Amino acid sequence: MKFPYAMNDFGTLIQEGYFYQDRTDRIPLLEEAGRQLIFIRPRRFGKSLLLSMLEHYYDVNRADQFETLFGHLAIGRNPTLLHNQYFVMKWDFSLVKAQGDVREIEAALHRHINDCIEEFALRYQAHLTHPIRIEADNATSSWRSALLAVSQTGRKLYLLIDEYDNFANDVLMTGRKQAYYEALLYGEGELKRLFKAVKAAAGGQGLDRVFITGVSPVALSDMTSGYNVGEDIYLKAAFNDLCGFTEAEIAVLLNSLAAEGGDGSPTAALDLMRTFYNGYCFSQDGSERVYNPTLSLYFLKALQTEGRYPREMLDENLAMDRSKLRYIAELPHGEDVLIQALNGEEGLIIPRLARRFGVADVLTAVKDQPFMASLLYYFGVLTLTGQTDFVESILNIPNLVARSLYVERLQEMWLDTYEDKTRIPQLRKHFCQTGELQPLADFIEQRYFPILSNRDYRWSNELMVKIAFLTLLFDDRLYMMVSETEMDHGYIDLSLIVRSDQRSAKALDLLLEFKYVSLKDLKLTGEQVRALSREQLAALPDAKKELQAAAGQAQRYGAALQERYGLTDLRLFAVVGIGLERVVWQNVPPSSPPSAAKEYDGC
Repeated sequence: MKFPYAMNDFGTLIQEGYFYQDRTDRIPLLEEAGRQLIFIRPRRFGKSLLLSMLEHYYDVNRADQFETLFGHLAIGRNPTLLHNQYFVMKWDFSLVKAQGDVREIEAALHRHINDCIEEFALRYQAHLTHPIRIEADNATSSWRSALLAVSQTGRKLYLLIDEYDNFANDVLMTGRKQAYYEALLYGEGELKRLFKAVKAAAGGQGLDRVFITGVSPVALSDMTSGYNVGEDIYLKAAFNDLCGFTEAEIAVLLNSLAAEGGDGSPTAALDLMRTFYNGYCFSQDGSERVYNPTLSLYFLKALQTEGRYPREMLDENLAMDRSKLRYIAELPHGEDVLIQALNGEEGLIIPRLARRFGVADVLTAVKDQPFMASLLYYFGVLTLTGQTDFVESILNIPNLVARSLYVERLQEMWLDTYEDKTRIPQLRKHFCQTGELQPLADFIEQRYFPILSNRDYRWSNELMVKIAFLTLLFDDRLYMMVSETEMDHGYIDLSLIVRSDQRSAKALDLLLEFKYVSLKDLKLTGEQVRALSREQLAALPDAKKELQAAAGQAQRYGAALQERYGLTDLRLFAVVGIGLERVVWQNVPPSSPPSAAKEYDGC
């Protein structure tokens, strides 16, 4: 088995024997869905390979390759009448240089479209009887000439457009001047003119079908007057896994690798992949969650070729998603959105996903929580997880890889000094190797809490205490670090389970349960709380009550974790935040019944 990591040419995959997860059974559904379709997925989610598959299926020039390419796939056993019936042209806006002034960007756009038309003319020269005239500074005119040539053949055109929103994303992520984008897409801008020409071509000028992919719907409302005939299919249940892998498909691949003689347990590998890569749902009806295909192939290829799991579970080809979280975090109340997203038990609740919005909305409109949450969904760092009883959408972070980006962003915002960045790994290592919590708690009290106390959050509670520990302890090199793991009919606050491939490392399995007591409940001031020792704080009735509650939960969840992962030395901690001033805790013995925790004094 050969895994096609970072490969998106369908013909190469099939002809050279690479693995391909068959999605050709969706071709009839796509044909029925409409003639001009818009399909949105996060970066590196297999959109380009999907377009390549469609190109090979519909291309008249590849009719003699149909059996080779599709005979063993679902569509090969029951092809539609449209296979190999079209001339196919593809535009890829990610190849258009979006730097420079407006004239330079327009020129780059014209060059790309003209290059695509020239390639089209060369590829179909045996079919075309009318010459195609290329206008160097007017790609729209070149397009009309190509349509005229097609109209003389008796066949029609299928247009594939990849990364339609490349310009909008460039403006959004790099802070380019809004005027540049407006000049391209507003009024009589070149990009708007181009989409108007596409719309006109579909009105009887030889263009029969269009399939458009992108990352977000940022440009869709800007395109509306120029191209208002596209049908959005990206939230339809039938296409939830059009790109991506289901868990059953991942399990088959892992079992195949084991059958080839690979080391390790397919069950353990699946558990690790589920934690890091699964969790994406693109339909609001509760469809099955899917795995990120690029990350999955990155993992599977490493497992096959190196005989071990990747050391870094986040493929750096996806690391640029950090800029999207940075954009949200810098918006008014953007930090609140990131914090609420990390509270996975509740998630983010919004009335509905924003379906179409323009760059002006992104740059100048008031950014409320539904707007920011919708952007994070399209960027692939939030996903749909259900609906409330009021038919609101619930969004959560899909998996541990995405969670790592949130943690990294918050830590960079709050603890950005050289001293912080040097000290945090030392504190993390000490706690994870010894189970001694005091140095970490001292740092949180002396460095972390003063920062959080000076910020205007609507949370001053258990969540902020948990996030302080989460951002300091996060280490996916060694741990499956999961917050809100569902276990024994409840949710673990924070569990750090050593990855199955890192069991030789000197690192403890850890579980922390958090509670919170406000200064108001204690009837104490911050100054008074800071003056008390930890033993005195833990002895306060409210603090003692919360420590006992956290200890009971830690023991109950710990027993379930021990059984699930076969753990023999799981360390449990009950942690209580006293305002955003102090931390008290107790070590909880896993083997003791919950009632025994009452006999322990807080530290």
